[in-house]
Amino acid sequence: MSENVSKNRDEILAKVQAAQSHGQSLDLRRADLSTLDLRGINLRGANLGEADLFAANLQGALLREASLVFANLIKANLNEAILSRANLVFANLRLADLRGADLSEANLSATDLGGADLRGANLSGANLSEANLDETNLQGANLSNVNLQDANLNEADLSHSDLRDADLELAKLTKVNLQGALYNDQTKWEKDFNPKKANAKREKRWLFF
Repeated sequence: MSENVSKNRDEILAKVQAAQSHGQSLDLRRADLSTLDLRGINLRGANLGEADLFAANLQGALLREASLVFANLIKANLNEAILSRANLVFANLRLADLRGADLSEANLSATDLGGADLRGANLSGANLSEANLDETNLQGANLSNVNLQDANLNEADLSHSDLRDADLELAKLTKVNLQGALYNDQTKWEKDFNPKKANAKREKRWLFF
């Protein structure tokens, strides 16, 4: 049963290979994978719902289109991991290392990313509505076309991030750092919020004759 997955890298790799050879998606629901070294592993499309990945090393792992609903990823190393189109609804990623990770078009609605490191991460097109991003480091991150409605960005660092076409309506922006963040006319802000006063940078509009 998936609840009794052993914390052994070789066994996990064997399960991955067996599933792939039969054209099946890997089922690791509720698996205890905490602190396991899974660097570079291919878990594309795997079901990791409610799995315990506390402090697991997933550096460079392929998790594209994987399901991580309610997964515990506190302090997990996801540096340079590929999580594009993954489902991370209600996942706990507090203090996780997501530097340079690809989270494009991922569903991160109601996800807890408090204190996580997302410097240089690609979140373009992701859904972060109602997500908790308090004290999260998003310096230089690609947040273009991101849904941040009702998200908590209090004390988050968005300096030099790309916020073009992003939706920040009703987002909590107390003490947020927007120094040099790029936005455009399509970026939606909380009512009465002035990005210019927060030192964000508006995209130049070029006139062609």
